Amino acid sequence: MQLSYHRHIDGTEVDMGNGQGKRVVVIGAGIVGASLAYHLAGKGANVTLVEAEGIASGVTGSSFAWINTSHPEPDPIAQLRGAAIREYRRLETQLPGLKIRWTGALSYSVMSSGALSASGHQASANLVSRSQILDLEPNLKNPPASALFAAAEGALDAVATTHALVAGAEAHGAKILTQTRVLGFVTPRAKVTGVKTTKGIIDADIVVLAAGTGITKLTDMLEVSLPINASPAMFIHYKSQSNLVHTLISSPEMEVRQSSDGALLAAEDYLDDTKENQPAAIALRTAKTIRKELHGVVSIDPEWACVGLRPMPADGIPIIGYLPQVGGVYVCAMHPGITLAAIVGRLASEEIIDDKPSSALGPCRADRFFQA
Repeated sequence: MQLSYHRHIDGTEVDMGNGQGKRVVVIGAGIVGASLAYHLAGKGANVTLVEAEGIASGVTGSSFAWINTSHPEPDPIAQLRGAAIREYRRLETQLPGLKIRWTGALSYSVMSSGALSASGHQASANLVSRSQILDLEPNLKNPPASALFAAAEGALDAVATTHALVAGAEAHGAKILTQTRVLGFVTPRAKVTGVKTTKGIIDADIVVLAAGTGITKLTDMLEVSLPINASPAMFIHYKSQSNLVHTLISSPEMEVRQSSDGALLAAEDYLDDTKENQPAAIALRTAKTIRKELHGVVSIDPEWACVGLRPMPADGIPIIGYLPQVGGVYVCAMHPGITLAAIVGRLASEEIIDDKPSSALGPCRADRFFQA
């Protein structure tokens, strides 16, 4: 019998629990699926990660990637959000390739009266004055009288992070199958025992659905309907000067941050599919706004802009846990996927491998959609 410990790629040992040899197929290699594969493999499961296209090829690759723990109250998943930053800090110690910019986030929304609207933000954000705002963001042309600054928040390179998690999963023995479509499931006696793919059947004790908006197609194959909508959002990547933005700015005019390589990144609401609201047109309008709001913008050239489709359960609460009606299927469908990927990866792996239910995941169960 093998020892029930496994070394992280940084050399530290972790208890692998009782999951050695448990065959788990994770479908979807975005940041959520990659986190699940990493945590499951780290606990000793025999993991196969299956992806129809390439790693981080879905909404993960078109995400603003703000680790944002603020939310309007009441918040059913406040416990998950509250643990999100701590989990990413933990992952940073385990995965050398995981790079997060803990810049803090500066948020403000000025109402007609000029007063700051602080609704929807947790106590982790502190009220800062105009002079403090300019200390944080000296290039702001029109700083508000006050804003909220969440010093603990940050952003990550979602694609690089996903690759780091996949590499970590592989180091723990996980098998990665990209360009592999799921064709169906082997379901004797209403329990999934295998996944039919374009590369053959993969036997499984547990199948984890982490394919974002593609989850509904997978559950349809199982004749189970989950209400997951595709929520569009726009992501824009600019070539510009470095050091224009030091934190992450979220204001009525713009939502921008700067990456470690100097690229300026912006998020915008999706409006519609008319010509004037296509990604390229939105990117040009947003560039004008950024010029208007920031000093020192010598040039700002859109390199690419795209629409990402976020998986949004009908009630806005993540769907995490075993699928009712069909045995052996665990679902992970959530927005915000970037913020929650690390904490959900750990908690879900504990549920799947250690049979250790998580109270934090209690509000997220799929059976809420099947109650009479």
